[in-house]
Amino acid sequence: MFMEIGSRSARGYEFGRTYVVRPKGKHQATIVWLHGLGDNGSSSSQLLESLPLPNVKWICPTAPSRPVSLLGGFPCTAWFDVGEISEDLHDDIEGLDASAAHIANLLSAEPTDVKVGIGGFSMGAAIALYSTTCYALGRYGNGLPYTINLRATVGLSGWLPGWRSLRSKIESSNEATRRAASIPVILAHGTSDDVVPYRFGETSAHALAMAGFRQVVFKPYEGLGHYTVPKEMNEVVHWLASRLGLDGSR
Repeated sequence: MFMEIGSRSARGYEFGRTYVVRPKGKHQATIVWLHGLGDNGSSSSQLLESLPLPNVKWICPTAPSRPVSLLGGFPCTAWFDVGEISEDLHDDIEGLDASAAHIANLLSAEPTDVKVGIGGFSMGAAIALYSTTCYALGRYGNGLPYTINLRATVGLSGWLPGWRSLRSKIESSNEATRRAASIPVILAHGTSDDVVPYRFGETSAHALAMAGFRQVVFKPYEGLGHYTVPKEMNEVVHWLASRLGLDGSR
């Protein structure tokens, strides 16, 4: 079912190669990690392989190559189409749904005793957060059911698509309210980010909290631009280990 949604909604765009970093210890958690605009799963896997989380399997897919409005229609790897990042950004729901379904499909094959999560950088963080709202609502933007039981979300230097209408959607369902309250989310953003301005990270964290996501952590990084640094990744490692109850985290 998921593949059908993905291939149909992606307007024929093919997802690229998926890279997997296997756990060095007992497999306790699987996290799909999503790259930024124009990047690929290979560079994500190299970064994640070095992290001290031996019980985590990392799945690093590559977005389809598609024309991107922000780049004047120039094609590059992108999880969805995006224009200029501003307060009145138009959300490409079809593209968001296609990528969220592709990610869900990757996680659907994981063993039932393994906790699953999603993380990403920049546009990858946006699709991770969108997937998290699909989890809470129990459905994609197109109304089809979202069936993955997400346990943690990481968003670095990104933004939350659909943030304006999220609260009213969540509040209209007791089940959505319960799920929103249950999932831990960590957002981190550099104060000197010149690609996705810092205020979008702050607004996203606030919108999630107002919509009833009670376990949201927002970490500002003074002077950090649009990239990650070891200190930030160390915080993510500690946060994931404690939230997912990984061995050696207590």
